[in-house]
Amino acid sequence: MRSSTSGSNSVALVYAKMLCGICAILIIALEVVSNVLLKQYSGTYLRVSQQYVQAVGSRPSNPGGPASVLMVGNSLLLAGVDVDRLQQLTATSLRIYPIFLEATTYYDWLYGLRRLFREGARPQVVVVGLPVSSFLGNGVRHEYGPLMLFDAREVLDASSDSGLDRTATSNLLLEHWSTFWDARSILRAQILRHMIPHFEDLFMLARGKPTIPQGAEFDRIASSRLRRLREICEAHGAKLILVIPPTPSSDSVARQMATASRNVGVETLVPINPAVLSTRYYESDETHLNSEGAALFTSALATSLCKKIVTAEPVTSPDKKAG
Repeated sequence: MRSSTSGSNSVALVYAKMLCGICAILIIALEVVSNVLLKQYSGTYLRVSQQYVQAVGSRPSNPGGPASVLMVGNSLLLAGVDVDRLQQLTATSLRIYPIFLEATTYYDWLYGLRRLFREGARPQVVVVGLPVSSFLGNGVRHEYGPLMLFDAREVLDASSDSGLDRTATSNLLLEHWSTFWDARSILRAQILRHMIPHFEDLFMLARGKPTIPQGAEFDRIASSRLRRLREICEAHGAKLILVIPPTPSSDSVARQMATASRNVGVETLVPINPAVLSTRYYESDETHLNSEGAALFTSALATSLCKKIVTAEPVTSPDKKAG
């Protein structure tokens, strides 16, 4: 009986090892395939990767040269800024390094900027372009962001600041370390997009409109976040400028954000008053600018940036202060 039981245990152990080996092979295969597909076929990954490398190489200009400007934001800048046109309009005074990643918010760029500075980026000016709802909202983007913008320390800090529980934090860490885990939602969305007509419209309806804090709560959150961004930028010799892109009916909150920014010493640009833009300048989602609206916003942004940056006093870097 003992030998029979021992033999059964040995067989079971062999099968268990085989199963573990098969699972390990499948996991590695999924990771390799996901990595190849993402790097070869994802326009977002290719665009942000290229922009990120260029941004890390940003350096202060020589005296009299164009100021180096790192510009970050979400889909409102991606849709609303014609980067080539902006660079043409500002070429004599500014050298712009854009990184635009859809659905990003304050925490994505707070810790994304911290990592960029740690990796060597040294722009003279940092422009953060976010709508007020994204600037005041909690959470981070779960696709691309943890993989491309964060290190493990940023994942943990962003999870703590945004109040994520242990399960959500673990997912965020996996999205940082694993291409497959990070891209799983992207793959699911692509499948649904091909299976369900007008999937994007249904998704927008399900998501609803973001809520914005009111009154004293608005000022408290805005002031605290602006100070943190300003301190990170100033610690690396960069001046922070906040740009508020237009969205329908956002003129009142844009003014409130500009007031909060002014109170903590952060320059805020509202290149176009949202109240003057009719629905003809927006896409069907009534949030993102169409090509006609983008042309207006790009020209206005170029004018505002040149005026503000060229006339602004440079921030003294910690190294120069020490010397």
